Amino acid sequence: MKRFRRLITGVLVFATALSACACSTPSKGGRTYVDGTKPEHRNSSQSEPSDPDVTAVPTSGSDDQITDFSMFITVSGAKKEYGNEIKELIAEKTGVRVEETWLPALTAEEAIDILIASDEFPDYVYAGDEIEALYENGSLIPWDEYLEIYPNLKNYYSEAQWDKFRKDDGHIYWANVFENFNQKDTSTEHNYLAFWIQARVLEWAGYPEVETLDQYFDLLERYAEANPVLPDGTEVIPYTCICESWRYYSLESAPQFLAGFPNDGSVIVDTSNGPLEPQVMDYNTSDAAKMYFKKLNEEYGKGILDPEFAIQTYDEYVSKLCTGRVLGLCDQQWDFIYSVRDSFGQLRRAEDGSTFKLSDIGCDYVPLGLVVEEGMDQQWHSYGAEINVSGGIAVTEGCSDPDLAFRFLNDLLSQEIHDLRFWGVEGVDYYVDDDLTYYRTEEMRAKWKDPEYKTDHICEYAYMPQWRGMSSDGINCMKPDDQPGEYKAGLPEPVRNCLDAYGAGNFVDMIGSVEKKSFPWFPMWSWSNTLGMDTPYGLAYYKMGECKHQWLPQVIMSSNFESTWDSYMLAYQDCKPQVFLDAAQAEVDTRLNEALENGWTP
Repeated sequence: MKRFRRLITGVLVFATALSACACSTPSKGGRTYVDGTKPEHRNSSQSEPSDPDVTAVPTSGSDDQITDFSMFITVSGAKKEYGNEIKELIAEKTGVRVEETWLPALTAEEAIDILIASDEFPDYVYAGDEIEALYENGSLIPWDEYLEIYPNLKNYYSEAQWDKFRKDDGHIYWANVFENFNQKDTSTEHNYLAFWIQARVLEWAGYPEVETLDQYFDLLERYAEANPVLPDGTEVIPYTCICESWRYYSLESAPQFLAGFPNDGSVIVDTSNGPLEPQVMDYNTSDAAKMYFKKLNEEYGKGILDPEFAIQTYDEYVSKLCTGRVLGLCDQQWDFIYSVRDSFGQLRRAEDGSTFKLSDIGCDYVPLGLVVEEGMDQQWHSYGAEINVSGGIAVTEGCSDPDLAFRFLNDLLSQEIHDLRFWGVEGVDYYVDDDLTYYRTEEMRAKWKDPEYKTDHICEYAYMPQWRGMSSDGINCMKPDDQPGEYKAGLPEPVRNCLDAYGAGNFVDMIGSVEKKSFPWFPMWSWSNTLGMDTPYGLAYYKMGECKHQWLPQVIMSSNFESTWDSYMLAYQDCKPQVFLDAAQAEVDTRLNEALENGWTP
C-alpha cells in the first residue's frame, strides 16, 4: 500500500511536469475508437436471473482486523479519503477497506505505462482497454479458481458470458462492472449517445416533436435569440461539442444513429437484404455523415456552434456545461451528467440580486433521438446489448492477499452490502414501507446529492462489481435511480414536466428508440476495440481515426464546406479504409456462421 502511494505521488509530479511543458501537440490518448461510447461504459448486458443475497463474511470490526487495499482507477475523479461512514460500516462487515486513487492529469494509457515501468502495482486496478497492457505484462491474477470459491462472483455472469472474458491462455483476468442486470432490465436513464437539450427550451416551444437535425437546430436558434442570457447575465451557448483526442467519438459517431442504425460502433451493418446477407458499410462516407457535418458547418458559420469547440479541453467543456449556458450538445450521458447535476443544484445570484438554481429554471438536459428524415425509426438506445469485455476491474500481482481481495469483491455483491453502497443506511438514507418498498424523503434525497454528505457518508465503490435490475427480494431495484418512484421524485420539476408532456416515464422512454432483435454480430465495437496496429486492417482503423480527428474540426469551421469535405475524403481514402471494411465484413460473416451453427435463427 505504501509503495503504491509513493508511486501515485510520482505520477502526480510527472503529470504536473507534463502539463507545464505541454504545447499544441495533442496528448497520446491511446487507441482511437469510433464507436460512440466510452470504453469503460460500453456494456449493457443482462445476466441470467440469479440470487446475489449471500451473507458477507463478518469480522469483529476492530481496526487491526481490517485490511487496507489500494485501487487505481483510470477515470478522472476526486480521491475519497478514509473516515467515510458507510466505508467504515462496510469495512466492519467485510474486513476490507479500499483507498481509491483516480486518474491524475495523464491519459489512461500513460498512467498504465508508468505503473508497468515502475513494477509497483495497487491491489486492484480498474481500466478500459488499457488493461490489456497489464495482462500482456503478466501483472494480473487469474480469477478462475476464485470464481469457484465465491458464489456471488460466479453468478455475476453466466458461464457463457464469463467465457467471453477468457484470454488465449484459458484464464479470466478481469470483469466489467457496469450495466449488469439481475432478473430484468430496469433502466430509467439513457447513458448512451444522444442529442441533448435543456428542458426549458422544449417548455418554451410548447414541447414540440423534434425528430430531425434541422428541427433541433432551428429550435436552438430561436430560443437563443429570444433568451440570450441566463438570469445572472451570462450569454447562452446554443450548441457545443468536444474534439479532444480521447473524446472525439461523441462528435464523429452520430451519423450511424442519424441514419437509423444501432451502435455497432466502427461500422454500419445493413440488413436490407435480410439478416442472412449482412453488408458492412462505412458511416464516415455516408450521406448522413455529409449532411451532419454540413449542418454543423452552417451552424458554426451562424455563430450557433461554440467557437471554442475545437480547442477546448474536456475539463473546460464540462465546466462550460456546468454553467448552464449550453443549450444543446451531442454526447454520452455518462460523460457529463453527474458533474452537471451537482452544479445545477447550487444556489446562484441573478443580476437583480435574487437567487436561483439552474435546475429550477429548466437547465437540466433531456435526450432526443434525431434522424435524417421525419418518421424514421432510430436505435440510439441499446436494449440488452453485448457485454464489453475489453476492460474492467482486475486484481494485480501487487496484491498483498489475493484471496481476501476476491472475497471482498464477492461480499460487495451481497444484498446487505449492495444496499449499503447504493441505498445507504436504513432509517438514515431510506425507509421501508408496509409493502417492503424502499423509499426516501425529500430531505434524504437532498442529502444524497450534497457533496459534503457524499464525502462524509456515502461509499458506492463505483468501479467495483455492482448490480442493476431487481433486488433479491423481488420488490425493490438494486439502485434508487431505477426505482420508478424514486427516479421520478429525484428529478427537477422542469424535467418531470417535460417527461409528462411527452408521455415518458423516464429517459429511455424519452429517447424513444425502437427495440429490435440484436443480430449475432452486434456490436462490432467488441471486435474493433481489440485491434492493434499489428495487422493491415488494424493499422487502417487507427489511421482512419487519426484522420477524422485531424480533419473534422477543419470541415466544420471551413468557409468552403464542399471543397474541404472533398479534401477530407481524399485524405480519408489514403488511410485504406476498405482494408478495414473487408476485415469487418469477414468478422460479421464469421459471427453469423457461428451463430447459425449453434442454432440461431433470424
